[in-house]
Amino acid sequence: MKKEKGGFLFILILIYLSGTAQSEEKKQKKPVQIFSSERTINANTPETVGMGKMSFKVSHNFGDIAGSAGGIKNFFGLDNSTDVRIGFQIGLDENVDVIIARAKGAGPQQRSVELGVKFRVLDQIEGDASHPLAIAFFANSSIATNDASPVPNQDNSYDGFSDRITSLLQLILAKKIGKVSIQLNPTFLTRQYSISYDQKNIFALGGAIRLPVIANKLNLMVDYFHPFRNQASKDSFFVNNSIKFYDPLGIGFEFLTSGHSFRLNFTNATEILENRFIPRTISSWGKGQFRWGFTISRQFTLWRR
Repeated sequence: MKKEKGGFLFILILIYLSGTAQSEEKKQKKPVQIFSSERTINANTPETVGMGKMSFKVSHNFGDIAGSAGGIKNFFGLDNSTDVRIGFQIGLDENVDVIIARAKGAGPQQRSVELGVKFRVLDQIEGDASHPLAIAFFANSSIATNDASPVPNQDNSYDGFSDRITSLLQLILAKKIGKVSIQLNPTFLTRQYSISYDQKNIFALGGAIRLPVIANKLNLMVDYFHPFRNQASKDSFFVNNSIKFYDPLGIGFEFLTSGHSFRLNFTNATEILENRFIPRTISSWGKGQFRWGFTISRQFTLWRR
């Protein structure tokens, strides 16, 4: 694991140096804003908040809208709170953000602290064929702070502090074509501890699209992740816990106003952090196990150039 962490650090240093070398060139050209915020529903975008600015975000997922746990008896999920994330994203540079957040969590790993960084290394430049894409890297670690389970072989059967850590590295490739924004999110997830029949390392491929509904006011967004979990792990979870995994799919509407944005989301992912919904989405859209959610974002200026 030490080698993996060292590799992550080396990659991020190279990314930062690459972005710094291009900064003077970018000042002379107009970059394309591909997305309106730093996240869609479940996926990160290449957008950063900007030097000296801070984005404050509150995300909330409710319970199932339909199915056995939803319906009118639970007010279509609004009576239940599955996960809440409160986070700060601060721009140290035009292309470098640091992220500090706290997530309630919905599974055995709860009350997680998230520490992350996003590097945007390349912009899509308007009218420049040599810069057709925006490229960014996102990396984080989440640390579960809830009590360890006395029962062995559970998600929270921690044997020490390191067992509480899950780390993620994500490449973000995005492009705006006309008024439509699209992106891919290849993602690598590694866990210090996992259940004996689970995978410690999981690769997932995500993607997102944004379609304008009302210009500069309302956008439709869809994102999706497919975790490449091996069949032996899937079979073991079903035999031991009657658990079946599903791909996280989010559909949402983004409302833009001056100074802040509001997103109304629908997703089958119960948890908000990538560290949790990529390996642990067990809810199905087809069974009505999707939920309301929202994200409120407000931006502040901490210092000026």
